Amino acid sequence: MALTSALENTNARMAVTFGGKNNTKSMESEHSEDFYEPLTEHQGQRSRISKKYVVYTIFVSLNQLLLGYNVGLMSGAIIFIQEDLKITDVQQEILVGIFGFVSLLGSVVGGKTSDLIGRKWTLALAAILLQLGSTTMAVATSFQILILGRLLSGVGMGLAVMIAPMYIAEISPADARGLLTSFPEVFVNVGILLGYVSNYAFSGLSVHLNWKIMLGVGILPSLFIWFALFIIPESPRWLVMQNRVEESRSVLLKTGENEADVEERLMEIQQAAGISDDVDKYAERSVLRELLIPSTSVRRMLVVGLGIQAFQQVTGIDAVMYYSPEIFKDAGIENNSKLLAVTVAVGVSKAAFVWVSTFLTDKLGRKPLLYVCTIGMTLSLSTMGFTLALLGKGQVVIALAILCVCSYVAFFSLGLGPLCSVVTSEVFPLRLRAQASALAAVVNRLCSAFVAMSFLSLAQKVTVSGTFFIYAALSVLSVLFVHTLVPETKGKSLEHVKLLFQDQTDCHGSKMERGDSSEHLVQKVIVIGA
Repeated sequence: MALTSALENTNARMAVTFGGKNNTKSMESEHSEDFYEPLTEHQGQRSRISKKYVVYTIFVSLNQLLLGYNVGLMSGAIIFIQEDLKITDVQQEILVGIFGFVSLLGSVVGGKTSDLIGRKWTLALAAILLQLGSTTMAVATSFQILILGRLLSGVGMGLAVMIAPMYIAEISPADARGLLTSFPEVFVNVGILLGYVSNYAFSGLSVHLNWKIMLGVGILPSLFIWFALFIIPESPRWLVMQNRVEESRSVLLKTGENEADVEERLMEIQQAAGISDDVDKYAERSVLRELLIPSTSVRRMLVVGLGIQAFQQVTGIDAVMYYSPEIFKDAGIENNSKLLAVTVAVGVSKAAFVWVSTFLTDKLGRKPLLYVCTIGMTLSLSTMGFTLALLGKGQVVIALAILCVCSYVAFFSLGLGPLCSVVTSEVFPLRLRAQASALAAVVNRLCSAFVAMSFLSLAQKVTVSGTFFIYAALSVLSVLFVHTLVPETKGKSLEHVKLLFQDQTDCHGSKMERGDSSEHLVQKVIVIGA
């Protein structure tokens, strides 16, 4: 009976995978569901979220808490740093923008590092750098020491934004991957909110002391990452890439899956990594060469993965988060305490709506949320531009400015905020994932640095309202990007997502290879049942 049940389950899985009417659909037909059927009841039971998945995800996201805290904190702390250390506007732009710019280094080395030492220990390295940087800034007595702290934190940030979503995507079941991979963005937003609250709470202290306490307090929650390292396992997909298949099997079994399901997942992972029993079918190519001289399918993946990272930043989110006091000051708020209190409202909006996105991602899908996000951001940015350009200053302008900024960050948190890392971690195949995710993070950090280091200069040249119109125009382009290029990946395994990007010939070949692998799987299930 056990053998019969195992075979029936295996056949059901094969029927779901191959039972569509058209098995050679290209990327342009990804909206159709007949090639990738929705998860069956059996699959849903197999992929039920265990508590361990949630615990691992929370621990892995702790670095993002400190990362978000640094972003939110700097928007208010910079007011007091400028007053205490007498820094210029140019130095202020450098201090804010260098955090994103130097994170390029962390993102560049992050892919190779995570392939060499593993996903888990790359998380540890990111934690060390983030905590060293925050400590250095907290004890800084000059602009130069502050810059040193920002440099260390920036490299840690580059590692963290790349490795956390990738690790979570690699350990998560397909039908919960959107939910779990959104957790790092949730923690970033909680960190930003805590940074805003810290700004307001300590603003009444001496100007020589308050910003240092703000920086020092943020280190405490992230210390739990060292406890987490004793609990979280290494990524089972990375272990397979290192030919440590037994360790990978052990990790999968610990997450609560039964042995037959583990064997099936291992087969999929081995095939994706190119180290299955059919290894001669997979030509070994340099990962770097494959990214620099990509095939048609890899090129499509790169356009989606890099494009969505760029649009997340060029639509102005870091300008709003870092310079919200300056924006509200332009609207008419002059008191520092009131400025910081309003930023807390912005942080609440951002943190609240990222939770909404987290629970809707696997129910509605990625694209519907991205549509709502990009269209809503465009309307908010445009309205903000018209408000500042036509109405001048006053209570009405202040109210509209607060409403526009809060709605902008709310729409951002529904889509581009959490889903950017979700989509990027899903679209690349296993053997390219680390390096391609690092490249995507480089694009993200480069755009972030450009936005953060150019806002004040742009505002001086074209006014704050003109700057918002520029962001609104870029947001219109993001709507078109989502509509034409981003596929729906809801409910699909990481090993199947790559088929969305293949042309008809490649797709047919992949189908046949999956069929061969499924035959091997049946043989393994027979051995297990026996």
